[in-house]
Amino acid sequence: MKTSNFSMKTILVFAVYFIQYSLELDYSKIQGFNTNMEEATQFLREWENEAVASCNRVAMAQWTYATNITEYNKKQMIDEQKLNSKFNRVSWRKASDFMWTRISDPIIQRQLKILALKGQSNVPDSKLNQMHSILNEMKDIYAKAKICPFSYRLTSYCELSLEPDLVRVMANSRDFEELLYTWRSWRDNIGHAIRPKYIKYMELVNEAARSIGFEDAGQQQIAMYEDANFKAKLENLWTAIEPIYKHLHSYVRRKLVSHYGTRRVRIDGPIPAHLLGNMWAQNWKNIIDLVIPFPKKRRIDVSGEMLRQGYTPLKMFQISEEFFTSLGLKAMPVEFWHNSILEKPTNRPVSCKASAWDFCNKYDYRIKQCTEVSMDDLLSTHHEMAHIQYYLHYSDQPLLFKEGANPGFHEALSDAVILSISTPRHLHRIGLLNNITDDYEDQIDFLMEMALDKIAYLPFAYSVDLWRWSVFSKGIHNLNARWWDLKLLYQGIIPPIARDENDFDPGSKYHVIADTPYIKFFISIILQFQIHEALCTASGHIGPLHTCDIYRSREAGRILSEIMSMGYSKPWPQVIKILTGGKTSEIDARPLIEYFKPLTHWLINENKAERIGWSRLNEDIALFEPLSKANNCISVDKYLIIFIIFNIVKNVYH
Repeated sequence: MKTSNFSMKTILVFAVYFIQYSLELDYSKIQGFNTNMEEATQFLREWENEAVASCNRVAMAQWTYATNITEYNKKQMIDEQKLNSKFNRVSWRKASDFMWTRISDPIIQRQLKILALKGQSNVPDSKLNQMHSILNEMKDIYAKAKICPFSYRLTSYCELSLEPDLVRVMANSRDFEELLYTWRSWRDNIGHAIRPKYIKYMELVNEAARSIGFEDAGQQQIAMYEDANFKAKLENLWTAIEPIYKHLHSYVRRKLVSHYGTRRVRIDGPIPAHLLGNMWAQNWKNIIDLVIPFPKKRRIDVSGEMLRQGYTPLKMFQISEEFFTSLGLKAMPVEFWHNSILEKPTNRPVSCKASAWDFCNKYDYRIKQCTEVSMDDLLSTHHEMAHIQYYLHYSDQPLLFKEGANPGFHEALSDAVILSISTPRHLHRIGLLNNITDDYEDQIDFLMEMALDKIAYLPFAYSVDLWRWSVFSKGIHNLNARWWDLKLLYQGIIPPIARDENDFDPGSKYHVIADTPYIKFFISIILQFQIHEALCTASGHIGPLHTCDIYRSREAGRILSEIMSMGYSKPWPQVIKILTGGKTSEIDARPLIEYFKPLTHWLINENKAERIGWSRLNEDIALFEPLSKANNCISVDKYLIIFIIFNIVKNVYH
């Protein structure tokens, strides 16, 4: 027996070692043999000068187009992007001549590594150009897509765009059929057109990643997190958060059953995806009217008070600046106030998506926001200005280090600020909330609204890139079914109507067709609570975490300044270690769990009679599985029969 145990342990140890080793990237294809420090330093010095100039030209062209949408400006922007892409390809080839793993200077080594990992330049220029063309084609299809309104489907008026029209319908309508029509029409309008382009694009991106030593493009995206065990850690984070999500899901489902009836929402099942107040079921805050725990309590919205006090968009940004300077952080430069667009221009078409801009030259930073006097936009001004603070603090770093500590850090830090700004205490301190009440019911309502925004978003943010990585690694087979498999598994949602492989529902989300990595948003949600807790501790806060406001805390500002100034110059675990005062170097879900603890206890009590989570019945799976499913003991014919019988029975009894 001892021999057998020893052999098994040996095999397990070897297996673990093999798995860990196989996760490490083979760098042989993205580095050469040059270890000369002087040549590496000279190359990076020359690269920095050219890259800063190129970055500035691209940013300026993008700004010009976003703030004056014309075909001419679009062409100018694309031309600059092509020139920058060519510069990046040449830079990658030069950087990959160096054996950067043998360069002794850690700053030089890290810059060369970043250049190498971001490359796509071992495939012909024709294929890279094809990638960019397909990407722009998909974005154009998405941007131009329009549908007919539900109530006028027989007319020729079909001019409803995603934003603001369809987003508004999904947020405000409580008509089951209107929501279903809008949900389906958006997907049918763009999915069929985008699907073949997306498949070709994914093949090209994978080829580019493999040409420089990655197993696939998913591994290249994950490599930016510099952690061989990154995917396992993500699953551990989700496992820690999942119980809260399932309790929230069960509570919301009960409220939807109450509103729509058991014919449309099964009392123990997944939720139809079109009923959650959002086109993608990623954020449920728009159905707060259906699920708020104590509807007789007054919701916190200071928009009316802002209007009464004569707030303007400019004053909102000045209030935001004062928040950061109260922490001892930087005031906005003169150029910021001169060049930013803080209100929607009336004389030209612009993109109104709020955004913060770094023009790569150490002095020009801007925000573009079509600001309205409202509480939502007051929070947005603080969020965008937090991005500017990050830019300002790492402005003296080399260009390659002018990023967040990891791809999720920028958003996490900006959203951590909002956790203070949105508290009743802070709104009272800046004179916008006079009759402040903070009893138990107020706190539960506040946390429910936050949970609909934050907790509900987590499984969506997690599953998007799980799907994308599976496409990169396993190919295009069952593209749509795999998407819904993950949605059912993690989110507990199903499509409201049958879907098949002619559909392309992932393409209904811009970040998918724009090839924007999404896992950073999952990371940022968890990390923002970790940042918030660390800053609250530094500020001397006593009490529940959700009541903390770091306003005027110089010690919180000192920590923020230190971690922002590092940019991407160090691996992110080192930044987290500084943030937490050495307590941990890992992303930790505990602060998020602590923040929502009062709501979790309330939900557990509310859900005593509920099934927690959701059943996964054959009728659910039959909505999206292809006509032949491997490793399934039940045939498709049986699935269809079960589905038909179930609906007949429902109609008889209801």
